[in-house]
Amino acid sequence: MAFFDTSERATKYRRDLLDFMDAYVYPAESVYEQQIRDSGDPHYQPPILEALKDKARAAGLWNLFHPHPEWGPGLTNLEYAPLAEIMGRCEFAPEVFNCNAPDTGNIEVLTLFGSDEHQEMYLKPLLGGTMASAFAMTEPRVASSDATNIELSMMPDGEEFVLNGRKWFATNALHKNCKVLIVMGKTDPDAERHRQQSMMVVPIDAPGLSILRGLSVYGYEDREGHAEIQFTDVRVPAKDVLKGVGEGFAIAQARLGPGRIHHCMRTIGLTERALELLCTRALSRTAFGTRIADNANIQDWIAQARIDIEMIRLLTLKAAYLMDTVGNKEAATEIAAIKVAAPTIALKIIDRAVQVHGAGGVTDDFFLARAWAHVRTLRLADGPDEVHNRTIARRELGKYKATK
Repeated sequence: MAFFDTSERATKYRRDLLDFMDAYVYPAESVYEQQIRDSGDPHYQPPILEALKDKARAAGLWNLFHPHPEWGPGLTNLEYAPLAEIMGRCEFAPEVFNCNAPDTGNIEVLTLFGSDEHQEMYLKPLLGGTMASAFAMTEPRVASSDATNIELSMMPDGEEFVLNGRKWFATNALHKNCKVLIVMGKTDPDAERHRQQSMMVVPIDAPGLSILRGLSVYGYEDREGHAEIQFTDVRVPAKDVLKGVGEGFAIAQARLGPGRIHHCMRTIGLTERALELLCTRALSRTAFGTRIADNANIQDWIAQARIDIEMIRLLTLKAAYLMDTVGNKEAATEIAAIKVAAPTIALKIIDRAVQVHGAGGVTDDFFLARAWAHVRTLRLADGPDEVHNRTIARRELGKYKATK
């Protein structure tokens, strides 16, 4: 379709990115893993990663996600999609190019809603890749799929707010370079339902803020960490409220749209790599006198995987195109649909790749087990499947209400 034509600049970035991945990123994967193992710290920031970031910055492959030319190349969502897919093939590659979540979402929030002071203290270092950040929204005591349930209190006290409550799954909070959180809480429990929440910028070393633990995901400790955090009388100046009191829910909606589709873009790249491993393993192993690849059921898996990947790629590109042309709100159905479809299909293909690898597939000798654990979290991150399905169904039903 015409609107999926690739621009000249996007083609060049794609070519340069592929060359960089081949020359530097893939050869560094074993070094990255070894440096973390040798450190004995699952949250260690390996020197190879910082070296790769320097190379990427020098190569002009930096902040590729950022839509504003002042901070990055100013690519559209449609232009960025193939680049995010390439980065998604390697666990740490997004950070190499300063395109990793949750920093990308927090950068967008600070770009849109941060004060001059916030942009100087936090946005510029985040754009430079010298600082990391976390987003504290999810809570252990409420169903956080409904953001209006958020309980962490943000009570006004003169020129400050006092924060009390607990967050968890604050991704990146255990990153060695993490210095700041964007925190969502409740400033006015009596306000209209979607005006009760606010977002604030909170330094990670603020008095009263305690990181209780890092949460594992299917037994894996991700390097950036998923922290459970206690806020006890944490005092935040009123100037650190983003956009204004009562604007937290609106900011969340603005932030999560692009974040959701970025996850899906990266997931396609990871899924392509899983299919590659499935095929090469099936061609290299023989059982009962026959190559595994020659079995009809394996060929069915491969064919269906190719069909499914092409479908989710096309839906991702359509969602990106709509975001660029009519805006995130009008693209809500497509964003919700791909957020459900991409992880679901990826999990099926990764699982079949595991099956073809036999016992080795469930070990860390291959990247498949960790990839499955990561993608499984995406059926919950930025809203569970059920919430997105609800959004799609309501929009679909809305088409017919006028006919009654």
